[in-house]
Amino acid sequence: MSATSQQFGGDWTAEKLERVRKYLVAYAKIMSAQREKKRGFRFAYIDAFAGTGYNTHKQTNDDFAPFFEGARASDSQRFIDGSARIALKVEPRFDRYIFIEHNASRFAELSKLKEEFAELHDRIQLVNADANTYLNDLCLNRNWRSHRAVLFLDPFGMQVTWDTIASIAKTEAIDLWLLFPLGTGANRLLKRDGKIPASWRARLDATFGSSDWYDAFYQKVEYYSLWGEGTVTETHKQANFNTISEYFLKRLGTVFPHVAKHPLPLFNSANCPLYLLCFAAGNPGSGGKTGLKIAQDILKRELL
Repeated sequence: MSATSQQFGGDWTAEKLERVRKYLVAYAKIMSAQREKKRGFRFAYIDAFAGTGYNTHKQTNDDFAPFFEGARASDSQRFIDGSARIALKVEPRFDRYIFIEHNASRFAELSKLKEEFAELHDRIQLVNADANTYLNDLCLNRNWRSHRAVLFLDPFGMQVTWDTIASIAKTEAIDLWLLFPLGTGANRLLKRDGKIPASWRARLDATFGSSDWYDAFYQKVEYYSLWGEGTVTETHKQANFNTISEYFLKRLGTVFPHVAKHPLPLFNSANCPLYLLCFAAGNPGSGGKTGLKIAQDILKRELL
């Protein structure tokens, strides 16, 4: 992570949302022009962890919740659920807004968006379901030939599975903004001594879509015992935030044709790296290249 891209302290959630908002504005303008040229062409915004739709703090039923306590700083509580409302205010308007929320109480609050944005009532689709399950069905069982979308995956922890990411890429029609749990999730599960419980291994496998992360992040070291007992082999963690980031981007590149090379690390007010804001475009043609260029510019630019 280069020093120029690090965002220390402050409202990291506001930072995240403003970057995505800027992309949505540019995306909507481009796609609106395409819609004027092509009959039947439609574009959507999809928010897979929409929460309440308001600036309220997310909670998680994840068994790994204790690992994410560090993210619950005061600067995360004002903005973290604002993505849905931000998208609804972007002009030109999207043809469809799909908001997914599994939690019943948060979904009830989310449903109020149809009242608040009455003019978009018919365009808003509310989905009370598991995000991974719904997205896999949406991506694999729909015709994407004349449809495009921006998808914001903003989980609280490590809920997003690699199968879902791969399904998104297969559409060749979706631009993905993903908040990867760099410090709050992946790094915390990678124990220094390499003795990782089976349940943690399963979670890391599901997150990375491979088990070769272990060889990438750990190194076996042999040395002679001082007590004359022959050689001793120990496993040492060699992963840091940079190597984890590079590994995940490499994995994204196995399924997406375009991946932003310099994702944005997000730090909390204690200067602890929490997440990595990543971008990938599924369209292998000029559309994906354009999206990548815009996203990379937004990721590297200082916010005013």
